[in-house]
Amino acid sequence: MHAERSPGPGRNRDRLRPGLYLVLTEPRDGYEILAELAVRAGLPAVQLRYKGDDQRHHVALARELRTITRGSSTLFIVNDRPDIALMVEADGVHIGQEDLPAEAVRRLIGDNMLLGLSTHSLEQVSAARSEPVDYIGFGPIYPTTSKAKPDPVIGPDLLSEAGRISAHPIVAIGGLTLKRLAHLDLQACRNIAIISEVAQAENPGEKMSALHTRFIEWRGSRI
Repeated sequence: MHAERSPGPGRNRDRLRPGLYLVLTEPRDGYEILAELAVRAGLPAVQLRYKGDDQRHHVALARELRTITRGSSTLFIVNDRPDIALMVEADGVHIGQEDLPAEAVRRLIGDNMLLGLSTHSLEQVSAARSEPVDYIGFGPIYPTTSKAKPDPVIGPDLLSEAGRISAHPIVAIGGLTLKRLAHLDLQACRNIAIISEVAQAENPGEKMSALHTRFIEWRGSRI
Protein backbone atom coordinates (compact mmCIF):
# COMPACT_ATOMS: atom_id res chain seq x y z
CA MET A 1 0.00 0.00 0.00
CA HIS A 2 1.26 3.48 -0.85
CA ALA A 3 0.85 6.06 1.93
CA GLU A 4 -0.75 9.47 1.34
CA ARG A 5 1.74 12.24 1.90
CA SER A 6 0.83 15.68 3.14
CA PRO A 7 2.45 19.11 2.59
CA GLY A 8 5.56 20.01 4.56
CA PRO A 9 5.28 21.42 8.08
CA GLY A 10 4.33 25.07 8.48
CA ARG A 11 2.97 25.44 4.97
CA ASN A 12 -0.50 26.76 4.23
CA ARG A 13 -0.83 25.46 0.67
CA ASP A 14 -4.06 23.80 -0.36
CA ARG A 15 -3.61 20.08 -0.83
CA LEU A 16 -4.10 18.61 -4.25
CA ARG A 17 -7.09 16.29 -3.82
CA PRO A 18 -7.08 12.86 -5.52
CA GLY A 19 -8.69 12.63 -8.94
CA LEU A 20 -8.45 14.02 -12.44
CA TYR A 21 -5.85 16.74 -13.00
CA LEU A 22 -6.97 18.37 -16.25
CA VAL A 23 -4.26 19.85 -18.49
CA LEU A 24 -5.46 22.37 -21.08
CA THR A 25 -3.37 22.71 -24.24
CA GLU A 26 -5.30 24.32 -27.10
CA PRO A 27 -8.53 22.42 -26.35
CA ARG A 28 -10.91 22.24 -29.29
CA ASP A 29 -13.82 23.76 -27.38
CA GLY A 30 -11.76 26.54 -25.78
CA TYR A 31 -9.88 26.98 -22.53
CA GLU A 32 -12.69 28.82 -20.77
CA ILE A 33 -15.41 26.29 -21.59
CA LEU A 34 -13.34 23.33 -20.40
CA ALA A 35 -12.30 25.18 -17.25
CA GLU A 36 -15.97 25.87 -16.48
CA LEU A 37 -16.81 22.19 -17.04
CA ALA A 38 -13.93 21.18 -14.75
CA VAL A 39 -15.22 23.41 -11.96
CA ARG A 40 -18.73 22.04 -12.44
CA ALA A 41 -17.35 18.48 -12.23
CA GLY A 42 -15.43 19.33 -9.04
CA LEU A 43 -12.03 18.34 -10.44
CA PRO A 44 -9.04 18.79 -8.10
CA ALA A 45 -7.05 20.93 -10.54
CA VAL A 46 -6.85 22.56 -13.95
CA GLN A 47 -3.48 23.40 -15.48
CA LEU A 48 -2.99 26.05 -18.18
CA ARG A 49 -0.36 24.69 -20.56
CA TYR A 50 -0.19 27.41 -23.22
CA LYS A 51 2.53 26.84 -25.81
CA GLY A 52 1.98 29.87 -28.04
CA ASP A 53 4.21 32.94 -28.38
CA ASP A 54 1.64 35.65 -27.60
CA GLN A 55 2.55 36.60 -24.04
CA ARG A 56 -0.34 39.02 -23.62
CA HIS A 57 -2.75 36.32 -24.69
CA HIS A 58 -1.07 33.94 -22.25
CA VAL A 59 -1.62 36.34 -19.35
CA ALA A 60 -5.20 37.05 -20.46
CA LEU A 61 -5.96 33.31 -20.57
CA ALA A 62 -4.46 32.83 -17.13
CA ARG A 63 -6.54 35.68 -15.72
CA GLU A 64 -9.71 34.25 -17.26
CA LEU A 65 -9.08 30.76 -15.90
CA ARG A 66 -8.21 32.22 -12.50
CA THR A 67 -11.57 34.03 -12.50
CA ILE A 68 -13.41 30.82 -13.45
CA THR A 69 -11.74 28.71 -10.77
CA ARG A 70 -11.58 31.29 -7.98
CA GLY A 71 -13.61 30.31 -4.95
CA SER A 72 -14.18 26.76 -6.25
CA SER A 73 -12.70 23.44 -5.14
CA THR A 74 -10.70 23.28 -8.40
CA LEU A 75 -7.14 24.54 -8.06
CA PHE A 76 -5.65 26.60 -10.89
CA ILE A 77 -2.07 25.72 -11.89
CA VAL A 78 0.08 27.56 -14.45
CA ASN A 79 2.60 25.52 -16.43
CA ASP A 80 6.22 26.69 -16.76
CA ARG A 81 5.65 30.35 -15.81
CA PRO A 82 5.96 31.29 -12.13
CA ASP A 83 5.83 34.96 -13.12
CA ILE A 84 2.38 34.58 -14.69
CA ALA A 85 1.23 32.39 -11.80
CA LEU A 86 2.15 35.21 -9.42
CA MET A 87 0.56 37.89 -11.61
CA VAL A 88 -2.84 36.19 -11.63
CA GLU A 89 -2.64 34.79 -8.09
CA ALA A 90 -2.83 31.18 -9.25
CA ASP A 91 -2.92 28.33 -6.76
CA GLY A 92 0.29 26.84 -8.11
CA VAL A 93 2.88 26.46 -10.81
CA HIS A 94 4.21 23.36 -12.54
CA ILE A 95 7.76 23.18 -13.90
CA GLY A 96 9.77 20.76 -16.03
CA GLN A 97 13.27 19.39 -15.79
CA GLU A 98 14.63 22.13 -18.08
CA ASP A 99 12.87 25.05 -16.42
CA LEU A 100 14.17 27.13 -13.52
CA PRO A 101 15.39 24.99 -10.59
CA ALA A 102 12.65 24.07 -8.12
CA GLU A 103 14.51 25.75 -5.26
CA ALA A 104 14.67 29.07 -7.17
CA VAL A 105 10.98 28.84 -8.10
CA ARG A 106 10.03 28.10 -4.49
CA ARG A 107 11.91 31.20 -3.32
CA LEU A 108 10.09 33.23 -5.96
CA ILE A 109 6.54 32.00 -5.29
CA GLY A 110 6.78 31.59 -1.53
CA ASP A 111 5.30 28.88 0.68
CA ASN A 112 1.60 29.38 0.01
CA MET A 113 1.60 28.30 -3.63
CA LEU A 114 1.72 24.71 -4.88
CA LEU A 115 4.78 23.65 -6.84
CA GLY A 116 4.82 20.62 -9.12
CA LEU A 117 7.77 19.08 -10.98
CA SER A 118 7.76 16.79 -14.02
CA THR A 119 9.84 13.62 -13.81
CA HIS A 120 10.52 11.12 -16.59
CA SER A 121 12.58 8.40 -14.91
CA LEU A 122 13.06 6.71 -11.55
CA GLU A 123 16.35 8.59 -11.19
CA GLN A 124 14.51 11.90 -11.49
CA VAL A 125 11.85 10.72 -9.04
CA SER A 126 14.59 9.89 -6.55
CA ALA A 127 16.34 13.23 -7.13
CA ALA A 128 13.06 15.07 -6.52
CA ARG A 129 12.93 13.73 -2.95
CA SER A 130 15.07 16.65 -1.79
CA GLU A 131 13.30 19.30 -3.89
CA PRO A 132 10.87 21.81 -2.29
CA VAL A 133 7.91 20.61 -4.36
CA ASP A 134 4.42 19.44 -3.37
CA TYR A 135 3.88 16.80 -6.05
CA ILE A 136 5.61 15.33 -9.06
CA GLY A 137 4.33 14.44 -12.51
CA PHE A 138 5.54 11.03 -13.73
CA GLY A 139 5.42 10.00 -17.37
CA PRO A 140 4.73 9.65 -20.16
CA ILE A 141 3.16 6.35 -19.10
CA TYR A 142 1.94 5.71 -22.66
CA PRO A 143 2.73 7.36 -26.01
CA THR A 144 1.36 10.88 -26.23
CA THR A 145 0.76 13.38 -29.02
CA SER A 146 0.50 16.43 -26.76
CA LYS A 147 4.18 17.36 -27.20
CA ALA A 148 6.08 18.05 -30.41
CA LYS A 149 9.10 16.26 -28.91
CA PRO A 150 7.73 13.88 -26.26
CA ASP A 151 9.94 12.29 -23.64
CA PRO A 152 10.59 8.53 -23.95
CA VAL A 153 7.64 6.38 -22.88
CA ILE A 154 8.07 4.96 -19.37
CA GLY A 155 5.33 2.34 -19.45
CA PRO A 156 2.83 1.49 -16.69
CA ASP A 157 5.09 -0.98 -14.84
CA LEU A 158 7.42 1.70 -13.45
CA LEU A 159 4.58 3.64 -11.82
CA SER A 160 4.49 1.24 -8.86
CA GLU A 161 8.22 1.67 -8.26
CA ALA A 162 7.93 5.45 -8.57
CA GLY A 163 5.18 5.39 -5.95
CA ARG A 164 7.43 3.38 -3.64
CA ILE A 165 10.43 5.71 -3.80
CA SER A 166 8.79 9.12 -4.20
CA ALA A 167 8.67 11.49 -1.25
CA HIS A 168 5.82 13.37 -2.93
CA PRO A 169 2.36 12.53 -4.30
CA ILE A 170 2.47 11.47 -7.95
CA VAL A 171 0.42 12.73 -10.87
CA ALA A 172 0.58 10.06 -13.59
CA ILE A 173 0.56 11.50 -17.11
CA GLY A 174 0.93 10.48 -20.73
CA GLY A 175 -1.59 8.87 -23.07
CA LEU A 176 -3.96 7.91 -20.26
CA THR A 177 -7.49 6.86 -21.19
CA LEU A 178 -10.46 5.41 -19.35
CA LYS A 179 -9.57 1.91 -20.58
CA ARG A 180 -5.92 2.23 -19.61
CA LEU A 181 -6.73 3.08 -15.99
CA ALA A 182 -7.49 -0.60 -15.45
CA HIS A 183 -3.81 -1.40 -16.11
CA LEU A 184 -2.33 1.15 -13.70
CA ASP A 185 -1.30 0.82 -10.07
CA LEU A 186 -3.72 3.51 -8.94
CA GLN A 187 -2.40 3.37 -5.37
CA ALA A 188 0.95 4.65 -6.66
CA CYS A 189 -0.51 7.96 -7.82
CA ARG A 190 -2.79 10.54 -6.26
CA ASN A 191 -3.90 11.96 -9.60
CA ILE A 192 -4.11 11.21 -13.30
CA ALA A 193 -3.31 14.04 -15.71
CA ILE A 194 -5.37 13.99 -18.89
CA ILE A 195 -5.08 16.14 -22.02
CA SER A 196 -6.34 14.67 -25.30
CA GLU A 197 -8.80 12.13 -23.87
CA VAL A 198 -10.90 15.05 -22.61
CA ALA A 199 -10.03 17.80 -25.10
CA GLN A 200 -10.92 15.64 -28.11
CA ALA A 201 -13.99 14.00 -26.58
CA GLU A 202 -17.38 14.47 -28.19
CA ASN A 203 -18.69 15.52 -24.78
CA PRO A 204 -15.74 16.81 -22.70
CA GLY A 205 -17.84 17.36 -19.59
CA GLU A 206 -19.11 13.80 -19.53
CA LYS A 207 -15.64 12.43 -20.25
CA MET A 208 -13.89 14.35 -17.47
CA SER A 209 -16.61 13.40 -14.96
CA ALA A 210 -16.33 9.73 -15.97
CA LEU A 211 -12.53 9.74 -15.67
CA HIS A 212 -12.57 11.50 -12.31
CA THR A 213 -15.29 9.29 -10.84
CA ARG A 214 -13.83 6.05 -12.16
CA PHE A 215 -10.36 6.89 -10.84
CA ILE A 216 -11.70 7.65 -7.36
CA GLU A 217 -13.84 4.48 -7.33
CA TRP A 218 -11.13 2.16 -8.62
CA ARG A 219 -8.45 3.69 -6.43
CA GLY A 220 -10.64 3.25 -3.35
CA SER A 221 -11.58 -0.31 -4.22
CA ARG A 222 -7.93 -1.37 -4.50
CA ILE A 223 -6.76 -0.20 -1.09
